[in-house]
Amino acid sequence: MLKKQEEGEEEVENSSKGTPPPPWSRKMIVEEVARVLNYGDLKAKIEAARDVRRLVRKSSSANSKSAVRCRFAAAGVIEPLVSMLHSSFPVAAREAALLALLNLAARNQSKDVLISVITVVSHSAHYQIPRNKIRIVTAGAVPPLVELLKYQTGNLRELSAAAILSLSSAPSNKPTIATSGAPHLLVQVLCTGSVQGKVDAVTALYNLSTSEDEPKLNLDAKAVPPLINLLKECKKYSKFAEKTTFLLEIFSGSEEGRTAITNVDGGILALVETVEDGSSISMSHAVGALLSLCKSSRDKYRDLILNEGAIPGLLRLTAEGNPTAQDRARTLLDLLRHTPQEKRLTSSELERIVYDFAAHIDGTDKAVETAKKLLQDMAQKSMEISLNRVKLRTSSS
Repeated sequence: MLKKQEEGEEEVENSSKGTPPPPWSRKMIVEEVARVLNYGDLKAKIEAARDVRRLVRKSSSANSKSAVRCRFAAAGVIEPLVSMLHSSFPVAAREAALLALLNLAARNQSKDVLISVITVVSHSAHYQIPRNKIRIVTAGAVPPLVELLKYQTGNLRELSAAAILSLSSAPSNKPTIATSGAPHLLVQVLCTGSVQGKVDAVTALYNLSTSEDEPKLNLDAKAVPPLINLLKECKKYSKFAEKTTFLLEIFSGSEEGRTAITNVDGGILALVETVEDGSSISMSHAVGALLSLCKSSRDKYRDLILNEGAIPGLLRLTAEGNPTAQDRARTLLDLLRHTPQEKRLTSSELERIVYDFAAHIDGTDKAVETAKKLLQDMAQKSMEISLNRVKLRTSSS
């Protein structure tokens, strides 16, 4: 459909030795695409949807891509594209519309409900355009996307998962998506999809689980085995590990989730390794999950956690972690000791644990010196915490 217009642009570019086409030509193309999407026949609509994707992707920079997305939204392409997602349209039309909407939603965010004003050079007009992610959901995209998530063959299911991921990053969209049936289907993608599909499903579930609005997600524990396997394979300090351990910490709060974590081969070990090698965020979530296990049944989970060598990482976390992680690590260490829970670790017990840790790290030759430094650091940290608590009590009184 746009062959002649694009040829005209190429002539302008060639005649001006590579300078961009005048703004009016781009604007005319956008308006023509919008007209066809609204009033064209099926074949023309499919081609117009593909043109939306092409024009966004061919933009030369992030700013120009954003401008093209906003021009398309202002021209009214979102509503007809959303209508093409429904089952009354053939698969080719649904896929073309889905790809177009994915390109319109990508990186189209701002802190405010309205994005920056865009100036259209030819008319010096100003448009205030709602974020495309919000507008796509408002246009009714979620129900047909949920239906597409049910597809077991072809590319539509994973494209739909990618679309749900993109749309779920907007806070106001989360309640709509959370109550649509999408989370259950995303768990299915997590269990049986491609690697990219699984990654998209994890991130979408993370986005939906961080919503401050009701209702809170009630996730299926079937998600635990693929989550554990993805955590094993990814870098423990990565952003993806932070999202994965966040979800695993949620699962550790239920009996079904705890059972699933321990039934996966290497499930507890993956959490222990994240305590040792993760970012401050993934460490905190991982130790939170282990703590939930041990709090729920010390007798059931204590030996399982100890057998995976959790002590060295927990000791280091008491000195190096963020305040939340430090408190969780200390509490878990207390639950893992041999003596009854009501008693505190004796000095000799603590020195033996620290010495064993130091020997593991620096060898027996330097273990005494390293253990001494670690104990001094822990004493200093404990003193600082005590002083802070005194100050808090004093200020509150």
